[in-house]
Amino acid sequence: MPLSRSGARIKRRTPDAAGNGVVFLDRRLPLVDSAGPLLRKAFPDHWSFLLGELALYSFAVLLLTGVYLTLFFQPGMDEVLYEGSYVPLRGVRVSAAYASTLHVSFDVRGGLLVRQVHHWAALVMVAAIGAHMLRVFFTGAFRRPREVNWVIGTTLFLLTVLEGFAGYSLPDDLLSGTGLRTALGFILSVPVAGTYLSMFLFGGEFPGDAIVSRLYAVHILLLPGALLAAVLLHLQLVVRLKHTQWAGAGRTNRNVVGKPMFPQFTAQSAGLLAMVAGVLLLLAAVAQVNPVWAYGPYRPDQVSTGAQPDWYLGFIEGAMRLLPGFETRLWGHTVSWNPFLPAVVFPLVFFGVLYAYPFLERWITRDRSEQHLCDRPRDAPVRTAVGAAALTFYGLLLLAGGQDVVARLLDVSVDRLTWILRVLVLLGPLAAFWLTRRVCLALQERDGERLREGDETGEVRQSVEGAYREGHRPVPAEERFVLLARRPVRPVPPPAERGASAQQRERLKAVLSDWYYRDQVPYPDESPPGTGESRPEGQEVSRRTP
Repeated sequence: MPLSRSGARIKRRTPDAAGNGVVFLDRRLPLVDSAGPLLRKAFPDHWSFLLGELALYSFAVLLLTGVYLTLFFQPGMDEVLYEGSYVPLRGVRVSAAYASTLHVSFDVRGGLLVRQVHHWAALVMVAAIGAHMLRVFFTGAFRRPREVNWVIGTTLFLLTVLEGFAGYSLPDDLLSGTGLRTALGFILSVPVAGTYLSMFLFGGEFPGDAIVSRLYAVHILLLPGALLAAVLLHLQLVVRLKHTQWAGAGRTNRNVVGKPMFPQFTAQSAGLLAMVAGVLLLLAAVAQVNPVWAYGPYRPDQVSTGAQPDWYLGFIEGAMRLLPGFETRLWGHTVSWNPFLPAVVFPLVFFGVLYAYPFLERWITRDRSEQHLCDRPRDAPVRTAVGAAALTFYGLLLLAGGQDVVARLLDVSVDRLTWILRVLVLLGPLAAFWLTRRVCLALQERDGERLREGDETGEVRQSVEGAYREGHRPVPAEERFVLLARRPVRPVPPPAERGASAQQRERLKAVLSDWYYRDQVPYPDESPPGTGESRPEGQEVSRRTP
């Protein structure tokens, strides 16, 4: 046993079996970088970071239930005589896909439960990805060096929506057939190429004889493979680039930063997976979804009453219902602007803005430094207001997608409700933007007042002159650090005299930057916003400490 300088014997600690196992795996795992071994990486345990895990585990449930359903489902448009267990449809000629769906629902042990788990998991996955992207957007976690991960996340969202639509269309019931008929209208509205695209996808005149089999291949092979590859790449970048953190995490308690991947985070994540699977099973058992036997088989001359798409596609339906129908004759071709604008142009613009936003904000602010702390939404009032306006716009379009059902419930005319929603779609986002920005600035003013005066103690004291004064105590150091940790970004100054095109571009950037940052409320020890000060490109932002 070795001795210390004083002659005392030093007792060395020997790692236990679990520690030896972790070290053994750490040395052999491929994802080891300068920051340390993979199994010792810290993962944040703040609730907002669990949204991505909800999407991941919903995807895992989708894969498992999808494999089970694949063993029994038979895609095909050939007509067969239904002879299954569902008596009301016995003897009716239906497509092979619809008969197979009824067979899975009524004749396969646990088939209906698995079908409903699969459908609920798809709905939860889209919702979880959307909520996760909102968390990343409102906290600014998409900034350098994580712009690529934002692009991958947007691609995941797009692939998940397409995957949901493909699976939603497979049963060939009256509801999904109505959705395919609507999709046909989208395709035919594309100028010049619409007819050729529809013939290629449907295998002939609608309803064709190949659409279900082709969607089946896309649904079980192409899109899941793309989703799995994107998920793996996204997780690898998360491990490589590390998670963002909230300001103040770990200053007084190291556990606030996160937990090591093994064993704490692994155990917690396994528990979350079990909870997600359990909740989805409970939903499938007690909440019916997509009862295809109630809709009946698809017939081209029929439309399902009150037919609505899944919620993540309802905004396209709402945009179609609100946009007036009009056509234009151009170069011998008729362009039907409804549904071309809401169903083709609008989704392209929507996802284009999502892809470009991190780079657009970086261009406006000239901020090319790495950012690893999450912004509080109130500290970026314009960004937060833009997100609130977009959510308001989406919610109103989703409501408009079922305006006939809402009109029946409220006992109002569909025409009157349509005009009300048209006005709200135009004015609602503007009102949401203004209100959200004012709320953010009011919260900033409150934080500045706390930093200047401290927190109220609830005590009132009387001076010898008879005046009454409220008692205050200083803001705790931990909270003060969080309040002062916002980035002191200033608007870009107007451009100097240069070439005409470059000057116009710089002037536009200055105008947008001033609009983006001019309304920041100054905190103590900060220079007031709008002074024209700006940080040079690439310069790091220092975090103010108390």
